[in-house]
Amino acid sequence: MTIHATSVKRQTASTLALCLLLAPLPSLADFPEKPLNLTVAYSAGGATDFQARIVTSKGDEYLGQPVTVINRPGAGGQIGWNQFVSTGATDGYDIAAYNVPHFIAQSIMYDTDYSIENLQPIANWGADPAVLIVGKDSEFDSIDDVVEYARANPGKLTVSGAGLYVGHHIAALQLQQSAEVTLKYLPTSGGVDALRFVVGGQVMAGFNNLSDAFRNQDRIKILGIADLERSEDFLPDVPTFIEAGYDVDDTSLNLRGIMVPRGVDAETVDYLSSNFIDMFQDEGIAEQMKEGGSTLRVMEASDLEALWKQQQAYLTELFAQLETP
Repeated sequence: MTIHATSVKRQTASTLALCLLLAPLPSLADFPEKPLNLTVAYSAGGATDFQARIVTSKGDEYLGQPVTVINRPGAGGQIGWNQFVSTGATDGYDIAAYNVPHFIAQSIMYDTDYSIENLQPIANWGADPAVLIVGKDSEFDSIDDVVEYARANPGKLTVSGAGLYVGHHIAALQLQQSAEVTLKYLPTSGGVDALRFVVGGQVMAGFNNLSDAFRNQDRIKILGIADLERSEDFLPDVPTFIEAGYDVDDTSLNLRGIMVPRGVDAETVDYLSSNFIDMFQDEGIAEQMKEGGSTLRVMEASDLEALWKQQQAYLTELFAQLETP
């Protein structure tokens, strides 16, 4: 009997197809099988790092694996987020902490590797308004004091922040426009350095995170909050800029959460979102956040997708209007 090569190929292909059908498929029940790597694009000890370590501290309990924090600071988050997009795997094990409006604003104003097109939200854990701070021994005791000096000394009021086109910078730009003054904004590598510049007297004032400022009240004065309402839980006596007569709203409000590179399968995204949300709402984690002056604001992935798109459109228009350096 003559056996044609074509018949052999067909039989081989059929056998292979059958084996593939019978072979056990990867199951989400096995995920995760190893620790998750969480990129934090800011320095250790800053607000993002401080909060990220708290809200992911029960990874073993809620995910079955620990979450390992990897700090990659620099350029207001650009170094860490660029590297994350370039090297992050799409298997669900590589995750990153996001800061909005930071990364969206930077993707509008700079040629970054990252944008809302190649990053996908998983869950939001908190909200952190920008606050105006000065050193403990500063001559300034109010927002008006700062503005009056800036008017009398154009371009001489130095103000630190955690980078360019982060929430701190946006709040500074809004104050500059509303008060019709010129500020000398000095970007740093993150909130830790920005606060250190104020405490050490390298700058006359600074915009920083409410949570960082709250934990350092003994070394600084907090003059105003860039939000729509006062922080009754943490700084009830500190006025908003709007109360003081300046059109500085909550655009600079820093939302923080977890994201993955686009391309992670939908089932894994749903699993991560559900379990991170449960972990963020853990009673012990909520208590630690409150003790550190950090506000919880838990949001799901579907809501965040819409929010990111709204921020993209709004910030594009805002930067077109604001006078920027």
